[in-house]
Amino acid sequence: MELTWHGHATWHVSVGSTSLLIDPFFGNPKTDTDPGELDPDYVLVTHGHDDHVGHVGEYTDATLVGTPEVTADLASEHGFDEEDVIGMNLGGTIEAGDAFVTMHRADHTNGITEGFEAPSAGMPAGYIISDTEPTQVEETDATTFYHAGDTGLMSEMKDVIGPYLDPDAAALPAGDHFTMGPMQAAIAADWLGVDYALPMHYDSFPPIEIDTDDFVAEVEATAPDAEPVVLDGDESFEL
Repeated sequence: MELTWHGHATWHVSVGSTSLLIDPFFGNPKTDTDPGELDPDYVLVTHGHDDHVGHVGEYTDATLVGTPEVTADLASEHGFDEEDVIGMNLGGTIEAGDAFVTMHRADHTNGITEGFEAPSAGMPAGYIISDTEPTQVEETDATTFYHAGDTGLMSEMKDVIGPYLDPDAAALPAGDHFTMGPMQAAIAADWLGVDYALPMHYDSFPPIEIDTDDFVAEVEATAPDAEPVVLDGDESFEL
């Protein structure tokens, strides 16, 4: 599984021959990628804020995935065909090509596309992406990536996502102000039991500018079994 960070919360994930783009927003200072350079099979959106769906309209040939409220609005706005939209909800798992995608809650607010004045679109989400279908029936040799979405620290990380969905790596918001900061992100890495903790959702705007050395130090202090991995924009990590 290859993970590429395009700044902010935008990740391109390759699982076998399937590519998934999460929260396409290329209007951030960490990326030089032209949205048109990418050709994902699936576009996953965690919630409807502009800095997570800003470039969804570039990918109408892909299959759009998210909560029914958000996908319905985006499909209508950008002209996705009905058969290219998958509205799912919290706790659900779908098969997406060579990947299995499970949606989990994120603790945040949610609007639909137009700044912060639009109506609420329900609970925001995070995604657990695996190359094997999640199961408790038997041991599986799975590779699993958790994109936490925009979230604060929440007990579900310790009680559900970590022990039962068992991610190997987690992309955790660390910019503070609107989400967790480095300290709480490090606690999340510990609760999740991941091997790798990757910060995201930072340095895009002045309120979320951080020193990533603080993230590294917090992870090393709080989650000693997790390796902090700080990527440059458009850099890839092989999981």
